[in-house]
Amino acid sequence: MKKNYTPPKQSMFGQIFDTILVLVLVYASLMIPLLFKAEAKAEAAAEAATHAAKATWDTLGQNAVQQAQWVKLGYDPEKAATLINSRFDYTIDPLMLLITIAVVAGYFIFMLKVSDKQYREVIAEKFDNK
Repeated sequence: MKKNYTPPKQSMFGQIFDTILVLVLVYASLMIPLLFKAEAKAEAAAEAATHAAKATWDTLGQNAVQQAQWVKLGYDPEKAATLINSRFDYTIDPLMLLITIAVVAGYFIFMLKVSDKQYREVIAEKFDNK
């Protein structure tokens, strides 16, 4: 005769803990690289501010159509210079990449271990003939 399987219920505390853990890991893996580069960006912003004070549409390399679009958006050459001169940095910091990989891999391994344990418990409850 088969037993009806009743899965174990996770407590409210467990659900909240799991949710917070996932959010903290995602936040940490995304923010740690940014925090380490905050100082470098502050220096770059100060340098851009000195260039922005002397900016004209010609020095920014903007043609007449581009100038008109900037003006429609409410920008003058000094305000637009910060946006035009700041380029996204596509370089990858190896240390930050390794930290991100370690966080993601650690969570993945943790989930595999927990899932394996729970899977074995379910199989034991459902098919164990003790």
